[in-house]
Formats: sequence, structure tokens, C-alpha cells
Amino acid sequence: MPNQGLQAGLAMLLLKPHPMIPRRPSAGFSLVELMLVVALIGTMAAVALPVMTNMTSSIKLNDAARLVERELQDARIKAVATNRVMRVRTNCPATGYLRRVEVVSAAVDGASNRCLNSAYPFPAADNDVMTRPNFDGPVRSLPGGATVTDSNIQFSPDGTANEVVSGTPQVIASVVTLTITRESKSKTVTINATGKIQLQ
Repeated sequence: MPNQGLQAGLAMLLLKPHPMIPRRPSAGFSLVELMLVVALIGTMAAVALPVMTNMTSSIKLNDAARLVERELQDARIKAVATNRVMRVRTNCPATGYLRRVEVVSAAVDGASNRCLNSAYPFPAADNDVMTRPNFDGPVRSLPGGATVTDSNIQFSPDGTANEVVSGTPQVIASVVTLTITRESKSKTVTINATGKIQLQ
């Protein structure tokens, strides 16, 4: 029994704070600690902001390049699937836009309003396969203010590609290179005569 009393007394001594040891209040952080944390977060944000801006610019350029490449691929697939000649016109109706159009005739395809949705709507106004164009795509805008070199690429029903110069399809000797630019950075999409499209 005396051991129990001794143990209880020792437990009380251990729980009581010693009068010579100051106790620190446990009510939170001091103002100095909070200011240091805020300054550290501000410094990290200032360092990270240019990196994040650069990454965002790069992402928008990649999106624009993928859009051009995808539109070319879609035109080639549509030409093969529908047995119709298709073209992808860049900077049509204005800089930074592109559109997939079905080849109808020299007069129609060379018209200044050929890329306008108001003149040639997407989807087509009717479902009659005898009236053309039936397979024009929507006018697409390059994201983030990107631009692309002016070009007119034509895909035949066999999947081969030609470059259209002054309304006349020309054989592609080696490759046609489309350059997509945004904020002094660029990516390229190449097209060869067999219709192979590569994003680089």
C-alpha cells in the first residue's frame, strides 16, 4: 500500500509544472512567424510566375499545332471515306483560322467567301448528296492567338496530297511545311505527297 501512495505522489509532481521553468502559451503562432510564412509564399509565387506563364504559352502553341494536324488528318480521312476531294485552307476566312472544304468547282473554291459559314454553312443546309458541298467542316480558330503559314492542301480520294497554288493542285515534291507560331515560338506540321502528316 505505501508504494501506491508514493506512485501517486510522483505522478502529481510530474504533471505539475516546475515553478522555475517558464511555460509557453499554446494559443497559436506569433505575428513574426506568420509574417515569415507570408513572405516565403510571396517569394515562391514570384519565382514560379514566369515559369507558369511560359508553360501556359507552350501549352497553347501545342494545342494550336495539334488542331492544324488534326484538321489535316480529318480532311484526308473524309476524302477517302466519301470519295470526294477535300481541302484544308489556312488563314481562311482570316488570319488564325482554318477550314476543311469540299472541292466543288474552280469558281466556287476560288471565291472569297468560300470559308464563310454564312455562305457555306456547317453542317450542310440539306442532306442531298447531289448538291454540293456536303462535307465542309466548321471554321476553326487557332487557340491563344496562334498563327499558321498560308497554305491550301488538297487530299484526293486515294489519300494522296497536293498543294494548291493559285487554284491549281501542284504535286508535292518533298514536303509542305506549315509553321504554327505563338509568341516567337513555333511548331511545324509537314505533309508529303502520299498524304502522310507529321507534327514536329
